[in-house]
Amino acid sequence: MRKILVTIGLLVFVNILPACVTINIYFPAAAAEKAADKIIEEVWQLESEEE
Repeated sequence: MRKILVTIGLLVFVNILPACVTINIYFPAAAAEKAADKIIEEVWQLESEEE
């Protein structure tokens, strides 16, 4: 019985670990893209005000 519980626990851990790594890799990319879009929008606004 203990061997089965250890096996199930190991399988759960192995399946959850890649999900955590994926979130950490892809989330900053989305945040960086959002920040870049904001900067571009601000630059366009500054150029419109100068004209």
